Formats: sequence, structure tokens, C-alpha cells
Amino acid sequence: MKSNILKIAAYRYYFETYQDYSLQGIYISVEDALKDFDNALPDIIVSEVSMPEVCGIKGIGLFRKRDPDVKVIMISAQKDFAIIKKAFKNQANGYLTKPVTKKRMYNALNSIKYEGATMSNDIVKAVISMFHRKSYNNFSERENQIIDYLCQGATYKLIADKLFVTTSTINFHIQNIYLKLDVNSKSEALVKLKEIS
Repeated sequence: MKSNILKIAAYRYYFETYQDYSLQGIYISVEDALKDFDNALPDIIVSEVSMPEVCGIKGIGLFRKRDPDVKVIMISAQKDFAIIKKAFKNQANGYLTKPVTKKRMYNALNSIKYEGATMSNDIVKAVISMFHRKSYNNFSERENQIIDYLCQGATYKLIADKLFVTTSTINFHIQNIYLKLDVNSKSEALVKLKEIS
């Protein structure tokens, strides 16, 4: 609880120093924020992902029911891509990872106000790296997808689930990969892939 009090004090201080933004309220739950929504009439809501009772991500939809144009920035220490993706699927306008400094908060508010979106640099880098996955010329597109999952440590079953195929299909492609690499095991394949990359 002490860290929450310190965060609240820090955020309150941040807004006291901003000339362009005013703090209309600090709430400990989504429910409390909703109760005061019509009084506060926020343009931008900054919400923690982890909130008591109703998750901050679920709160996005509840806030949008009150005002479809309200902008919502999620804040969390979690960098799990599934959580970030869930926030954006629920129409968050931004996602910041902790720690959030006074300058980062101000820049995020400006980004939301003038550009409509904001994201922490570490999240942006992770998204970009997803598009920069290695591709090996000797392998088909499907084999490259499987290699990518293998390099991440995924099991055959997990790969099959992610690619919406059967494990026997994955096994077939793995055998082709082993043949092309001239190896007999997953560990040998991973070593060989590192050598050729």
C-alpha cells in the first residue's frame, strides 16, 4: 500500500507542475472513477492495468460507455505482450511501462492530445523486433515460422496450436528442416541455425 501512496503522490506532483494539463481526480478503483466521471469529465484517463475489483483494461470499455471520445493510457510494470495486446484490443490509446517519470508522463499526454496514441519505447522496440524476425532462404515460409517458434523454446504442440495445424504436420516440417540442416535433433538444429544466421 505504501508504494501506491507514493505513486499517487508522485502523479499528483507531476500534474501540479504541468501547465497544459490539470488533474481532475485520483481514484483507487475503476468503480470510484466511474462514480465521479460525470463530475470530472476527463479528456484523458491514466489507469493502472492492475486495479482492485475491475481490471484497468476492462475499465476502458466502461469509460467509453460514458464518453466514446475519452482517451485512455494504461500503465503497468508488466511487459507481457499478451496483456499489452489485450489493452489495445480493448481500445486503449496508449501503454506505458513503469517507472513513469514526470517527463515520460508529460510526453505521453502530449502524444495522446496531438497524435492520438502513445507507447513506451521498450514496447515499441518489442513490436518492431517481431517484424524483424530472421528468415532463412533455404526454408519455406511455414518452415521459417516453425524455426522462429523453435528458437523461442516452443514445444511441437504449442507450435501446432499457434499455427492452427496438427502436431503431425509440425513433425513433418521439422523433419524437412532437419534434412535441410543435416542434423538429427532439435538441439543440433538450434546450434546449426545460430551458425548460419
